[in-house]
Amino acid sequence: MTDNIEDLQETYPGAGTFKFGDSEETCAENIRLVRKSNKRAICAPLRDFKDDPASMPVVGRADIAADWDGNPTFVVKTVRVDEVRFCDVTENMAKSDGFKDLLAWRKATKASISRNGNHDPAMLLLFEFFSLVEDLDGRQIEPKS
Repeated sequence: MTDNIEDLQETYPGAGTFKFGDSEETCAENIRLVRKSNKRAICAPLRDFKDDPASMPVVGRADIAADWDGNPTFVVKTVRVDEVRFCDVTENMAKSDGFKDLLAWRKATKASISRNGNHDPAMLLLFEFFSLVEDLDGRQIEPKS
């Protein structure tokens, strides 16, 4: 993975690398949704960035989404970042995150947050909206020489 990411770092300087979700299944489903243009946002509790503020999304920065094994799948660019309480997430935000409606988003997101810490309806989330810059499916990523 390191060689592949280093090659992409030449094309996208300063890009971070991340995985969607907290399981292989969730990660694969999110990758599928991005490729079908059904997902253009991701959210996480703001508290998750407390110990690593450099991992916070930055508007205008390109980042590399990896599959569960760490292989690069596509490059996204952050277009907007909102801090919003869990209870204030809108239907449009939920759909941007790849869900059919707000109720489905609330159920799945509450379960995910609860697996990784305490959930509170008033907790702050970081909601990142992104555009797909490049789908790396089928691209030959050459290791650095």
